[in-house]
Amino acid sequence: MDFNKAPFNPVDNIIFSQLSYLTFDDIVPAPGEKEGILMDLAIRIYNEKLNSPEGLVQTSFFKDDPKLIKVLAASRRFGGSHLFGYVNHVDFDREFQFAAICIKTSDNGYFIAFRGTDNSIAGWKENFNMSFKEVIPSQQKAVEYLEKMASMLNGPIRIGGHSKGGNLAIYAASQCDAKLQKRITDIYSNDAPGFHKHVISSAGFAAIKDRIRSFVPQSSVIGMVLEHGYENTVIKSSQTGLMQHDLYSWEVSHNNLVLSEKTTNSSRFINDTLREWMDRFDNERREQFIEAMYYILGSADVKSIYDLEVSWFATASRMIKSLSHIDLPTRKLIRKTLAELFRSAGRNIDVLLKNDK
Repeated sequence: MDFNKAPFNPVDNIIFSQLSYLTFDDIVPAPGEKEGILMDLAIRIYNEKLNSPEGLVQTSFFKDDPKLIKVLAASRRFGGSHLFGYVNHVDFDREFQFAAICIKTSDNGYFIAFRGTDNSIAGWKENFNMSFKEVIPSQQKAVEYLEKMASMLNGPIRIGGHSKGGNLAIYAASQCDAKLQKRITDIYSNDAPGFHKHVISSAGFAAIKDRIRSFVPQSSVIGMVLEHGYENTVIKSSQTGLMQHDLYSWEVSHNNLVLSEKTTNSSRFINDTLREWMDRFDNERREQFIEAMYYILGSADVKSIYDLEVSWFATASRMIKSLSHIDLPTRKLIRKTLAELFRSAGRNIDVLLKNDK
């Protein structure tokens, strides 16, 4: 059914959030270029490029994306949606990655979807920077994009995203113009990292807090990082550990996500440990440590966050070997910081050992 007969629901949110990962360069119009393109037409063009000899530099971040778009194009509910306002900016020197797209649904509603990072360690570097920077470049860009697109639209707006995309949606809503804030009906965050404390304590955040709809899987790791200031709705995933971050693993019913009673002990253990650990260091120490670890991960040939789980033993061995290539002061900083992490883990081990029921 179209959106007039079946109103927007949380499943639509994760579909549009996943759609934002597709590379629609030269397919979906940029802000202000023209009205837009039908989703089914955009996907047909996308598939042609996907299957052409020259292809696209990067067409998809997730292996199940081709299955999703095939269904969307043939769907009465989604195929007639209009896509427009597509932007995709990457600046490796500034450690900056930002992409977003606007979707007009059949009920004349609008959903602005902010893209998260891909699965690469390089892509996640900007996320790590949030632990010591009050504002990162993509958050500033998200505010600018939201205000620009809103000035071109009439009526209420929904916004959201997955991972860093959910973070950008909340940040943009909390820091945009007060009149625009009143037009935002829902802010969807899907397993997104949190914020620097100054964002949580801002008046803009307080103004939109009651419209945040945050979802995390039972064993959430990414969605537990940093401060949030709002409640999470826990949902079921068919995967385990870090793999639950993949939206394709989230269980859905007819028009809703399948809920779980609470996060797992492992998720709460990671949350408590990381919060206590990070609270012990100022921004300078966090930055020094993250820069050093980023170098080590690169030296150990870790290309994906999932490499850390799938081949953790081999990865750990390579990381230890790479320490020999780092100067002595940096090695000492890493060892002291990691020692604090293990001590924090020890103090929270009882959370992990509780009966997980």
